[in-house]
Amino acid sequence: MNDDARWMAAALALAGRTRGRTTPNPNVGCVIVRDGRVVGRGWTQAGGRPHAEAMALGEAGGAARGATAYVTLEPCAHVSTRGPACADLLVVAGVARVVAAIGDPDPRTDGGGFARLRAAGIAVESGVLADAARRSMAGFLTRRALGRPHVTLKLALSLDGAAAMADGRSQWITGAAARAHTHLERSRHDAILVGRGTWEADRPQLDVRLPGLEDRSPPRVVLSAKARHCERSEAIQGPTPHALDRVAPLAMTAPIWITAPHDIAALPADHLFVEGGARTAAAFLRADLADRLLLYRAPILIGGGRTLADFGLTDLADAHGRWALADQRQLGSDRLEVYERA
Repeated sequence: MNDDARWMAAALALAGRTRGRTTPNPNVGCVIVRDGRVVGRGWTQAGGRPHAEAMALGEAGGAARGATAYVTLEPCAHVSTRGPACADLLVVAGVARVVAAIGDPDPRTDGGGFARLRAAGIAVESGVLADAARRSMAGFLTRRALGRPHVTLKLALSLDGAAAMADGRSQWITGAAARAHTHLERSRHDAILVGRGTWEADRPQLDVRLPGLEDRSPPRVVLSAKARHCERSEAIQGPTPHALDRVAPLAMTAPIWITAPHDIAALPADHLFVEGGARTAAAFLRADLADRLLLYRAPILIGGGRTLADFGLTDLADAHGRWALADQRQLGSDRLEVYERA
């Protein structure tokens, strides 16, 4: 990995710190390097401000002059009531070079940030680790391109493909390590969705119970053909002996109820985590709204269990070439496979 890629990888790691918390702004990371040493670091803060560049420049101070700024997205070119344009901040700071991963599709910037930097005599390069940056900011980019959140669909399955027993029970198919990873994924999304059947049968907490990330619990959404609205907050307790799942009753705001998968376009979220169950997963696949699959495979056989419902596939040839393996890892006794749209 060359130096530009190495420093961009560091900026991308910083960008991940607030993924799912910066909507409607993108989660951006910035590293300012001078003479081979980091003099400033920043990442978009929760709520979208300050921007990554502003944070990094504030930390670098005078050391930013003559330095290289590595930023995961083109610096913004528009002035907001919430803060100045990052392209202007970089010009004033006197950086010599800006390396960006991708351009900003926001029409208020869309090349304007690069143009402003070049007009000030700053060298600009883009395209470094572009694919990784698109993956990092998938929610922001999907909202811009398609007008809806980026959807991660999670399924916990047995070796024979069952998502639950015949009577609907699904706690717990996977082990503790896989469930902990699910909590980490929850913390990286703006909202979490389940179907009404899962909501009423399991009464899931749908919060984040990892030490240090408890405040990252996203709002909850319930998909139901006959939507209704809860008039009160609900105290839900998850009964299980494992430490991750032993929680006191927690008062949470009532969930948002929607009637169809396409209703997610109106949610105030750019990263949506769809957790279950099998019919809900099929509904999102049928609507062609799944962008990323998380398949947790447990080394168990259920036999006669509930499998993924029909989602409208009529020709086996159409099933091929739709998904590409992006990651896989062992989580305790379970296996995680991550797929993205091909």
